[in-house]
Order: sequence, then C-alpha cells, then structure tokens
Amino acid sequence: MIRRTLSLVLIAWLLGFAWFAVTLPRPLGPMKTDAIVVPTGGPGRIEVGLERLEAGDARRMLITGVNRDVKPAELAAEYGRPEATFDCCVSLGFDASDTRQNALEVSRWVVRRKYTSIRLVTTDWHMRRARYELERVLPPGIEIYDDGVRSTPSFATLWKEYNKYVLRRLGALLGL
Repeated sequence: MIRRTLSLVLIAWLLGFAWFAVTLPRPLGPMKTDAIVVPTGGPGRIEVGLERLEAGDARRMLITGVNRDVKPAELAAEYGRPEATFDCCVSLGFDASDTRQNALEVSRWVVRRKYTSIRLVTTDWHMRRARYELERVLPPGIEIYDDGVRSTPSFATLWKEYNKYVLRRLGALLGL
C-alpha cells in the first residue's frame, strides 16, 4: 500500500515536471497594461521590459530586486537607452533579493499607484513561480499578464525551478 502510494506520487511528480517543461510561458506581444514589472536575475528580462515600454504598452516600469549600488544612469548606459527614459518611466526597486520579496515589492508599488493591470516580464522557466508569488500578495482585481522571455534552460534549471514551484505551493497550502 505504501509502495503503491509512493509510486503514484512519483509518477504524478514526474508528469507534472513534463507538463512544466513542455508548456513554458511564451512572449505576450503587444498589449497595453498600466505597468510593466521585471524581476532582475535573468538575461533578456530588462531588455524585453524596455522594448515593451518604448512600444507604448505601458507608461511605467518597475525593475525589482536591483542592487542598491546601481544607478539609473548606469542601467541606461548598459541597455543603450536615454537617461530620460529611466528618469520619467522606470522605477528601481532595491528591497528584494528573492522571488517572494520581488512580489512584495511589486505589490507595494502597484497598490501605491492604484494600477489594475501589470505585464510580468520574466524568464519563461521562472514565470509560474513569480506569478504565483504575485498572486498571493496582490489585492483582488489586479490583472497579471505573463510575458515569458524565451530561454534555453538546461534540464537541471527546469528541474530545480519545478521543484521550487511545487514545494512553494505545498508550503503555502500547509501555511508555511
């Protein structure tokens, strides 16, 4: 009985991983939202956020999880954008160092500005957990639109992220 139950749990876990790996979120494309939010930590995220901002898909963007030593002018230079773009339209969040803290920082920023829709720009393999954390802390009525940044993750990256995602959901279910 125990062996059968453990086998079923293992099969469900592996099938869940297959689903997770095969159905990574895709880029959103043009769509207007109140704001764009980008957690740091993966290549291409900030570039995609800036492209969508410049395309007029939102008027403001938050980059969350920025190192306290980074200045807007440095980011403008690094990404080949005018400083004016960062002065007018890009906020830097310095209070987060992991996905949960990113969600809290985003929530405070979104609520303070009374936004009702956000475009979440993050790496395709990170999207589900980032979205889950946001959904847990945002007030009801705020729409989140996934804009997955394409990547070619290794098996190890996918496996690690899948396990983080599942364990985080289980932990939340148990009140941890």
